[in-house]
Amino acid sequence: MPQLIALLDAVDAMPDARRLRTRTYDLLVAGPGSRIVDAGCGAGRAVAELGERGAQATGIDLDPQMLSVARDRHPKADFREADLTRLAFADASLDGYRADKVLHTLPDPVAALAEARRVLRSGGRAVLVGQDWDTVVIDATDPALTRTIVHARADLTTGPRVARRHRALLLDAGFTEVAVEVHTAVLTDALVLPLLAGFASAACEGGAITADEADEWLADQRRRAATDRLFVAIPMFLGAGTRA
Repeated sequence: MPQLIALLDAVDAMPDARRLRTRTYDLLVAGPGSRIVDAGCGAGRAVAELGERGAQATGIDLDPQMLSVARDRHPKADFREADLTRLAFADASLDGYRADKVLHTLPDPVAALAEARRVLRSGGRAVLVGQDWDTVVIDATDPALTRTIVHARADLTTGPRVARRHRALLLDAGFTEVAVEVHTAVLTDALVLPLLAGFASAACEGGAITADEADEWLADQRRRAATDRLFVAIPMFLGAGTRA
């Protein structure tokens, strides 16, 4: 968990990530008095930033370890452990619903969006952010092996392609004014190596590649990092809609 938290912190501190979070807050029209739930809040950064805008933000997560970190970092904020398909809010009681990099972990994102619609007031806003796990772009000497690794890692995710469904999910849940944006995160620093190691390890453990292939691929990525030639691009799909 500490290594994961460190990686998430490093990624969240990048300018592209900060701009994307700010974009979600703007789309939520987050401001003084607005009531917003951050679904899958993790370590609580967004909840704290929404609070700085004057919003009444509540962070929801199922992971007690993440919630412990969030409460330690932001003791005055509101964090709750809950299932995203069963939110403890009254009907039409919230102004905004934010789900950032969480829908791909859910077995039933349709139920989560139905719950989002239930708790939002008329005119309330929902904003969804996530990566499509099939479309992670990694520069490598062996592109065929890289495709195998990326797709093998994607197949281990509950909903690897849910981000490309953001528009359909919002429309099917009854949201209007639905729009989609793509914001691509470009990573060229060695801090992404643990993420790449996780990709290779998952592909190896799943039987898609051999241990030798994993080692060779990672060695190539380490050489690229050492010579400032590392390149990873992750398209982030942002969907937003209004509760009718």
